[in-house]
Amino acid sequence: VQGTGGSSALSKCSAAARGYVRDRFLQLLVGRRRRRAPLVHRGYYIRARAVDHCVQDFLLKTQSHPRTQILSLGAGFDSLYFRLKDMGLLHHTVVYEVDFPNVACQKATLIKKTRELSALVGDIGEEGSGVIAFSGEDYKLLGVDLSELSELERVLEEAGLDNEIPILFIAEVVLTYMENRRSDAVIQWAAERFSQACFLLYEQMHPEDPFGRVMQQHFRQLSSALHSLAQYPDREAQQRRFFEKGWTECSVMDMNEFFTCCTPEDEQQRVQALEPFDEFEEWHLKCSHYFVLAASKGMEPSWTPLLSNMTVPHHDGPVRMAGSITAAVCAKRSEISGLRRYGHHSVLIKPNVILTTGGFGEENGHHCRVRNFHVLIKHAGYWKAGCVKKENADKRWDERLYHTVSCLSKSLALVVGGRTSPSSAGLGMLWLKFPETCNASDPDDITVELVSLQPAAEPAALRWRHSATEVIFKGEKYLFLYGGRSAVEPVLGDWYFLHTQELSCTVIPVEGPVPESRHSHSACSWKGGVLIAGGLGAAEQPLGSVFFLRDLEHGFQWQTVDTHPPLIPRYSHTAHVHDGKLLLVGGVWLHSSAVPGVAVIDLVTGLCLDYAINEHLEWPLMLHNHSSVFLPNEKELLLIGGGGNCFSFGTHLNPEPVSLSLSNILTSR
Repeated sequence: VQGTGGSSALSKCSAAARGYVRDRFLQLLVGRRRRRAPLVHRGYYIRARAVDHCVQDFLLKTQSHPRTQILSLGAGFDSLYFRLKDMGLLHHTVVYEVDFPNVACQKATLIKKTRELSALVGDIGEEGSGVIAFSGEDYKLLGVDLSELSELERVLEEAGLDNEIPILFIAEVVLTYMENRRSDAVIQWAAERFSQACFLLYEQMHPEDPFGRVMQQHFRQLSSALHSLAQYPDREAQQRRFFEKGWTECSVMDMNEFFTCCTPEDEQQRVQALEPFDEFEEWHLKCSHYFVLAASKGMEPSWTPLLSNMTVPHHDGPVRMAGSITAAVCAKRSEISGLRRYGHHSVLIKPNVILTTGGFGEENGHHCRVRNFHVLIKHAGYWKAGCVKKENADKRWDERLYHTVSCLSKSLALVVGGRTSPSSAGLGMLWLKFPETCNASDPDDITVELVSLQPAAEPAALRWRHSATEVIFKGEKYLFLYGGRSAVEPVLGDWYFLHTQELSCTVIPVEGPVPESRHSHSACSWKGGVLIAGGLGAAEQPLGSVFFLRDLEHGFQWQTVDTHPPLIPRYSHTAHVHDGKLLLVGGVWLHSSAVPGVAVIDLVTGLCLDYAINEHLEWPLMLHNHSSVFLPNEKELLLIGGGGNCFSFGTHLNPEPVSLSLSNILTSR
């Protein structure tokens, strides 16, 4: 548990060094530096922002009181006291910090040795005695085990804590490491012993969905299991917990809501622009698995730092499911390897032959951008896999992610866009040539030749997380390139009509309401036009709109597709059209109480139904950054790859292709 505190301090320090938070004291307390990934920086930024928001709101609401107190439980090497003191916010507040005796002793030694820290505590800062590791006028550092409640109470009383003046308790990922009976006792003690009290809790939730399972496994491997999750798995359970333990007011937000509701728009934009970033799925998933809770009793005026005047959709209500679909590992004759990846693309190049290219995943025992192409072939009811022989592949593939592959004939596919790193320019186009006929039962019989292109349409291809969809205009085939991201624009809303034979962009008139810019959306060919659904918009918020780019005699027209009930906003899903129905598969949304399964939209009536996916698998099925191929004759959906970097919990890649039988939900009614 102490190890998690040290790792957390390093992550906070790295976020401060990159400008996410303004904190010059962290480095003095932590000492060493370790550079973390942008995803981890964002995660620790929102944690720090939530704590600071609630702490400063408490100080503001209690400024008319002659004295107030803050008690930080399991404070570790946190710099809260020094930041508040430096900002001049502790005129009448004493900060108490509690942690294991050896942690408190180390921190006390650091403060005494560091002039800038000891100067802030003040000249009367004196060496503590016994469990009081450090004692200043407005700062007390105590070494005591939180689970020993009677000892904690005795030490706090000795240090001067007063039961009758307003107090804020802070527990920032602390109580969950204690057995529930002990953490419950702390919550109840705080409510019973203090007449005017506030409690700030920041912890994990939703242990049973795929991301939650990866999160739990990570902490179990660190021998620091999250005890509270089984009994208090969600916001409602945590709220009930506090009410039952004696608190009279309690509000909870997940961190997606907190970022949207309690973080000003200009501050959101500042953070989003700090570093090249392309892990939106994991950012939103991390935020949906952490919450901030603010409880109070006896406070006048009432302490409600998490109630916002902004009208933002509440994302944690129950999602109505029309039914469920069972996921099963696809039938195979032999082990299928090489498909543990995300950000790749899979395409049906011939009946029952699926080509998968690119992405980030496992190759030769390492995590890297994947160079090899893989093929899946269905023969006699079973899938076989193989690594494709590539010709002229040395420097032409560029190990790309988030590209598209469009099959234009029996022997030709066009690769458009993609990227290497989020800070690099988008990649251009490539032809993939493969034989018109091949042994449809032997994956090793398939070869692919890569042909570099420098067409006039190249600028249209310098994007990723876009879509490329076949449309027909006046009998001619075009690829409709739409949306995505680029090295210059974080989200694109433009489009191009790429003539598939000449590989040049053609200007075709488009009328109607223009969809807002988006990336990570889905696009499907339908009736000569394109269906665009969902995506992530300019404010990094999922979109729930569906548009149809309809073929007219003189051009195309954007039309909105009204769905009822409204489609829950989502992105990073895949999509297919079958028999007048649009299928949206997986993805990420901001409802933390459930994960997206399969949405079925009737394109005639607009009826929109969500179906849950029942996983009878030995591993968590993460349905974002995946690919899917629909086999209409069998009404079978094959899901390939998917997953990503699960915050600081490690990388999860779906290990095997998964089959969904959709015959029940696609039956005509």
